[in-house]
Amino acid sequence: METSFRHALTVLAAAGISVTAHAQPAPAGPAYPTKPIRFVVPFPPGGTTEIQARKLAEMLRQRVGQPVIIDNRSGANGSIGMAIVSKAPADGYTIILANVGNWAVHPHLYKLDYDVVKDFAPIIHVATSPGLVVVHPGVAAKSVQDLVALARQKPGQLNYGSNGAGGFSHLAGELFAAMTKVKLTHVPYKGAAPVLTDLMGGHIQLSFNSVVPLLPHVKSGKLRALAATGATRISLLPDLPTVAEAGVPGYEAATWSAIAAPAGTPRGIVQRLNKELAAILQSPEMVESARAEGSVINGGTPEQFRDFLKAELTKYGRLVKEAGIRVEAGG
Repeated sequence: METSFRHALTVLAAAGISVTAHAQPAPAGPAYPTKPIRFVVPFPPGGTTEIQARKLAEMLRQRVGQPVIIDNRSGANGSIGMAIVSKAPADGYTIILANVGNWAVHPHLYKLDYDVVKDFAPIIHVATSPGLVVVHPGVAAKSVQDLVALARQKPGQLNYGSNGAGGFSHLAGELFAAMTKVKLTHVPYKGAAPVLTDLMGGHIQLSFNSVVPLLPHVKSGKLRALAATGATRISLLPDLPTVAEAGVPGYEAATWSAIAAPAGTPRGIVQRLNKELAAILQSPEMVESARAEGSVINGGTPEQFRDFLKAELTKYGRLVKEAGIRVEAGG
C-alpha cells in the first residue's frame, strides 16, 4: 500500500499538482492564551507602576480574550516580585511590569538572586515619565531656590521619602542634593502610597516622586509642587518650571517602565504579547493618558528594549559608583 501511495504522489507531482498541504497538514500549535495571565507588579497598590499596570491589564484582556490578573508582590524594593517572575514557568502566563530601579539600578546596589538580562525575556519598553519635587505645605519653601536655601540652613534636617532605596525617587533626590551641594536625609519606604501618607501627615518634608500618585494631592493643595524633574514641563501643570529652569542647570531625572516574561518564554508568545501591547500603547486612550502625565510612550521590539536595558545598566552603574550611593542590605 505504501508503494502505491508513493507512486500516486510521484504521478501527481509529475502532473504539477501539489498535494503536500492537503496530504499531511502540519499540526497547529496550541492557541495562546487559553487561560488567565498573571501580571506581576512588584510594588503595593497605589503607585505609578501599579496604576499603569491596571490600565494595560484591562486593555490587554480586551484584546486577548482572557483575564489579565494583577498580582502585587511587593517587598525588597521590587526585588521579591522580580525574583518570583524570573523563576516562574516560561509559558507566557506570567509577566511583570517593573521600573528603571528594578531593571537598571538594583543590580548595582544589591546582591540579587536573578540576572535582569539573562533571566528575563524582554517584551516591550512601555513609557518614560518625569516626576515632581513636592513638599508638605508647612515647609517654608515655595520654590526650588527656597528649598536649597532651607536645606543649607538646616543640613540633614529635611527628610525626603522615596519609594525604596535604589529607585527613581531615591536617585532623583541624591542627584538634587549632589548638584545643589545640600544634605538631605533619605527615608526609604515600600512604595509610593506610604510615602504620600507620611508626607501629607508632615512626618517627612519632601519627596521626588512620579507625577501620577502626586497630582491629585497637588491639585487639592495637600502637597505643594516646586518643580518638574524632567527635561520639559508637564502639560497639566504648564506654569510649573523644571528643576533646571528653577535654578539647577543640567538637572534631569525620569523613570521608565518595561514588561518582560521569564527567560525561555517561546518567541511566538513574546511576539504576540509585544504586538498586542504595542497596539495598546499607541491607542488614543493610552496616548492621551501619557500626554496628561507628561510621559512619553516608548514601545518598540523586544530586541530594542534589550539593547536599551544594557545601555541603562552601564549608565546607572557609573552613576551609582560616582555618587557613592550605598544602601543597607534588603533596602
